[in-house]
Amino acid sequence: MKKIVWILLLTLLPSHFFAQHTVFNELLSTYVSDEGVVDYTNFDGKKLNRYLRYLEKTTPDRSWSTNKQKAFWINVYNAYTIYLILHARNANELKNSILDIEIKGKSAWKIPLAIIGSHTYTLDQIEHKILRKKFKDPKIHVGVNCASKSCPKLYNRAFTEENIDRELENLMTAFVNDSTKNTLRATSIEISKIFNWFESDFTEKGSIIDYLNRYSNTPIEKNATISYQNYDWTLNEK
Repeated sequence: MKKIVWILLLTLLPSHFFAQHTVFNELLSTYVSDEGVVDYTNFDGKKLNRYLRYLEKTTPDRSWSTNKQKAFWINVYNAYTIYLILHARNANELKNSILDIEIKGKSAWKIPLAIIGSHTYTLDQIEHKILRKKFKDPKIHVGVNCASKSCPKLYNRAFTEENIDRELENLMTAFVNDSTKNTLRATSIEISKIFNWFESDFTEKGSIIDYLNRYSNTPIEKNATISYQNYDWTLNEK
């Protein structure tokens, strides 16, 4: 009897009740590899639009936990980045990089496109005015994805209130130790420009080397020389 009651309750709930995690999760697990490579050619744009319509009707509430808010906004950022890539490709405005995207003189990160509740945001506003400013968590930089090869890999699951701390830790560990993104030696390191662009985020509690040593499989000396790799903006596609 209880099982029947639950089934009836589930059928009466609005479809968007489940959309926050399940729809986006299905898309990511289907079209993004474990290495973060995206199959943009076959990506289900209609299903993504369904998720975006859900976001339009959602207003993050102050009663939400920090983890729930953080997961929500990172998912928003990644969903709209994918949307931008698909839209630009369909319009023949994309060659091989997100840097190709420009609408009315605005780059991909400056275009007002993410409708959340009654507000419209750019990707820059989501990253810098909400995620970085509000949560002050440097691991945000391995959560949001810039659709490029040098970017930390796109996680192929939706972030949730329950998984975000664990998965951001895992993603940061994977990113720091990825030899294609960071070359780490005891006395010298050549690291991603992300650690340069957002240095203040990573050095609130110590040096950049202190931060890297929290995740690095190779112990780095405090006086190691630091240089930065060239950033490859080529699309992270299959």
